[in-house]
Amino acid sequence: MGHRLWSILFLSVPIWGVGSIVWAIADMPGMERHWLPSNINDYGQVIDSLFNFILYLTGAIFIVVALVMFWFLWKYDAQDNVEPVKFVHGNHALELIWTLVPAVVLIFISFVQLNAWADQKTRRPILSAGSDGIVGTADDVLRPALVEVTGRQFEWRYRYAGKDGVIGTRDDVHAVSELVIPMDEDIVIAIKSEDVLHSFFLPNLRVKQDVVPGMKQYVWFRANQVGVYDIVCAELCGWGHYKMRGFLRVLPSQEDFDRWLQEAYEAQELSSYSPDEGEE
Repeated sequence: MGHRLWSILFLSVPIWGVGSIVWAIADMPGMERHWLPSNINDYGQVIDSLFNFILYLTGAIFIVVALVMFWFLWKYDAQDNVEPVKFVHGNHALELIWTLVPAVVLIFISFVQLNAWADQKTRRPILSAGSDGIVGTADDVLRPALVEVTGRQFEWRYRYAGKDGVIGTRDDVHAVSELVIPMDEDIVIAIKSEDVLHSFFLPNLRVKQDVVPGMKQYVWFRANQVGVYDIVCAELCGWGHYKMRGFLRVLPSQEDFDRWLQEAYEAQELSSYSPDEGEE
């Protein structure tokens, strides 16, 4: 009877694991808001769909494997099994099946995620078609970055393009910790690291990009809901990693953003002004 008790205890672990996930997905009392954060990105649904597909697929496989293991633990016990051990040669057909099936599943997932990867990593939003007038060709005019994000131990720094729309000029606006963007606009962000590996993660926008020193990368999204949301570093980057929490503030319109940017620029100029400058 002892081995059957252990079998039941073993089975309780996957039951609790699967039950906890179902509990969180259902958003029932005690597990409210423990599943995915709200998606506010027009392009984020494809990420959620891909995540759920892989979760349900691997979850079904996990349940089947757990039940098979439980059955073996329940049926075959050294104390109760009086039959001598039988050594048999491997089953080639079975080995072929459990090799090919995972391979086919992985290939299927790789094809399913191609568009999701392209939309998030290669198909950068454009301003207009190039001289040929055809969207999707090599001469398309890419949308420039609205802001440059620099990860450093231990904070996120932001550098906004000023009125000239170019980052790296005199009218840039600098900020720390809070990223401000307009709603319903395609936003392109340039990301780089000043020191070590970081990972720029916007959970509500389904955007996460590892930040590699010496390499500038780009991410893009289109926020569709006003509010304040978390920004975190998803890469352990040192003893102060916990300090790299920031905030994303989504403003209602481009006009609101332009107004905020102008006010930030004026405040920046005022804070850097010295009344002694120019005096002999």
